[in-house]
Amino acid sequence: MRAIDAYWLGRVRYAAVHALQEELVEARIAGRIGDTLLLLEHEPVITLGRSAKREHILFTDAQLAEHGVDLLETARGGDVTYHAPGQLVAYPILDLKPERCDVRRYVRDLAEVIIRLAKEHGIVAGPGESAATIGAWVDLDATDRWEGEQAAQRPAKVGAIGVRLAHWVTMHGFALNVSTNLAGFSAIVPCGIKDKPVTSLAALGVSPPRVRDVATAARRHFADVFDATVEERSVPSGWPRGE
Repeated sequence: MRAIDAYWLGRVRYAAVHALQEELVEARIAGRIGDTLLLLEHEPVITLGRSAKREHILFTDAQLAEHGVDLLETARGGDVTYHAPGQLVAYPILDLKPERCDVRRYVRDLAEVIIRLAKEHGIVAGPGESAATIGAWVDLDATDRWEGEQAAQRPAKVGAIGVRLAHWVTMHGFALNVSTNLAGFSAIVPCGIKDKPVTSLAALGVSPPRVRDVATAARRHFADVFDATVEERSVPSGWPRGE
């Protein structure tokens, strides 16, 4: 059984955490640290993955600045996404060797964590079924069941996934919309998908829990899905940390 050290960073800006991830990935590859899980919220930010199309950003740089939204390019997979307060973000820095060297399995496992978190609040979600719809989805017309993309009347994404691997060490992760102000997604074409909306637990009628509490639950589900012990640790001095 693997052991994962988890850290709650609070609400932090994207650039600082991205730099921290890069440091941790290098340290994990070198064997200087063990498996690590960062749990946090971000200040408003749009990020571009490796396959992002610039036209999927619908606001000008001036409009983004006016709304206090940062814009950064990353090396994760996927297109354009949006992070903001009210969203649980999870960044696992895991060495998948030797028994979990399967990228598709890893992405499915991240989706499973999101699905279990949604289920705790009475929402039945399911995984996307194609490369274009990676993430966790719900049917807006039937939040008590998920019978697949083809059967869903009004599919909507509740959780996004984007990852990067180096020497089988993971970076980036997932974002679950808990109580995110969905208006922020109007600045982009989320994940490049024009015909399916984004939703949140709150928009689905859930009395929204604190993101900190969802992070606590996420540790439990990571432990179950990844067959691991997941212990919360104190944030080291010098790491980005917010309230």
